[in-house]
Amino acid sequence: MAKSGRHRSSQTKPARQWRRIDLHLHTPASSDYQEPNITYLDLLRQAEVRGLDVIAFTDHNTVAGYAAMRREVEQLELLETLGRLKADEKRRLEAYHQLFEKVLVLPAFEFTASFGFHILGIFPKETPVTFLEHLLLTLGIPLSKLQDGSSTVGATSDVLTVYRLINESGGLVIAAHANSGNGVIMRGLDFGGQTRIAYTQDPYLHCLEVTDLEKRGRYTTRRFFDGSRPEYPRSMRCIQGSDAHRLVRESSASKNLGVGDRITEVLLEDVSFEALFNVLRGSDFSLTRPYRGPAKAIDFVIVAREEGPSLVQSFHRSMAQRGGYFNRILEDICAMANTNGGTVYIGLDPDPKEPIVGVRETAKAIQMIKSAVNKRLTPEPEVTVDSLVTQGKTIVRLIVRPGNELPYAIDDNRFYIRSEAETTIAVRDEIVRLVERAFADSYSIQDDRPPLPEPTPLIAATEPVDKEKKSKKAAARAPIAPSTGVEIVASEKRDGVTYHTVRDLRNGNLIKNVTRSSSRKLWHYAILQVEKGPPSSSKIKWQGNIAVLDRRTKDNYVWYDLAMKDAKGIHLYYGVTDSGLNDEWLELVNK
Repeated sequence: MAKSGRHRSSQTKPARQWRRIDLHLHTPASSDYQEPNITYLDLLRQAEVRGLDVIAFTDHNTVAGYAAMRREVEQLELLETLGRLKADEKRRLEAYHQLFEKVLVLPAFEFTASFGFHILGIFPKETPVTFLEHLLLTLGIPLSKLQDGSSTVGATSDVLTVYRLINESGGLVIAAHANSGNGVIMRGLDFGGQTRIAYTQDPYLHCLEVTDLEKRGRYTTRRFFDGSRPEYPRSMRCIQGSDAHRLVRESSASKNLGVGDRITEVLLEDVSFEALFNVLRGSDFSLTRPYRGPAKAIDFVIVAREEGPSLVQSFHRSMAQRGGYFNRILEDICAMANTNGGTVYIGLDPDPKEPIVGVRETAKAIQMIKSAVNKRLTPEPEVTVDSLVTQGKTIVRLIVRPGNELPYAIDDNRFYIRSEAETTIAVRDEIVRLVERAFADSYSIQDDRPPLPEPTPLIAATEPVDKEKKSKKAAARAPIAPSTGVEIVASEKRDGVTYHTVRDLRNGNLIKNVTRSSSRKLWHYAILQVEKGPPSSSKIKWQGNIAVLDRRTKDNYVWYDLAMKDAKGIHLYYGVTDSGLNDEWLELVNK
């Protein structure tokens, strides 16, 4: 088969360019394809018209579509070699050759895993069809259905096994339309949270395909999986694809997209599977972006600033030594290495309304940061430092990897962690937690100590609980604590000083012996509320088992104080943000 892909014969290495990809295209080989009379040449022509550089044929549980196209081209090439090519066949072969020089076509499939979850496997163009068919059989596709192109194939392999085997076979592993029907985020499905975490955080899963990539704000799928949630610490790359089951979209209002109607741009060294593979498996998320047609190109830095500071993202207008700006940058690096990793932007204010100032003498600034990280942080964290141009200004970007040699410190004695959108100095118990994590990671051992007993809530439940009548259905309806903010779970007075045990709702950690004077920001606020005296249950305006005590706005965020009652009593949660609320809590705060 003729070589396919753009600029393959160039002797000089081309500069990186933004390339357009659509890695989710069906063909007439899928049983639910809406235009069965379309030819494979029609698909390639439409891909060229839409300006696509890389496409993949992802038929349901089969590679029959890609195989049919390959057989057609090979047959035409054989006839050409034998001198038996007719005029119309010659035109078809020439059209194929010309299109293959412009569009890289990759073999792939959309696999239906157990419980109906869809997973894309994308492979190098040299991959034999027989190899992919053998892989599909290994994954549980019945031989009788290998050519059907049906999304319904009976019992197959579980999601995690599919991830692993596609990865081991040299393919890209992408969760198809992860945030919608048959997606591994499982919206609307009654699965446990641990299953959802496993399906979206598995190391063999390379990226998520989502349908809301072009949306902005805190409630998008990309923002949810940016690493800022403790239960989802691995930051996931999100891309988009058309999932086209027809050549051209029926109408602007139709949900049935055509070829290239929802695509991603990728900054590639060249148009090849290897270059694409390296980007989609890498950690520099600025190398992919949704493509919006002739509209102005999306600026990754501007998008980040619109999202604002978070657990994994911070902004610094200056890196001057005077005023402590440079030290605050180092503190963010240390904190992110100790927490979930993240990105630090230098040369712009976090307020998107403020003009970008940029960084002068960028090369000198980058060298200064690298030298300080090497000399002042112990051990030296893994930090990538580069520069980006945004709105005509050059800024500096630092990508901090989550550390594997915890804990990290500045000048050997100052430990920092990231909490919500702030960097704070770690207190004793938090340093102990970091050390425990380091030992667990180093030796891969399970902590065989018994779990800490659940602290008794500060307010006893007023209603008696009949445990014998508690059904499974009632338990399923029990409220779930928020995943941001803090809870003061116990207080003890010693020598005239009140010591509190604080639960960090992001990760469940219990920090003991925190006093009003030693507490920081949110902790200090929560301790003040508790020491003033918690509200009585009768004065709380309950909506079922949950209630809003107070809400306030700070730094463009809304912070909630909440209450929840369960079999153990009443829990009070302080400083909860929108990102920590599930559907039940969101419905309550939006009333």
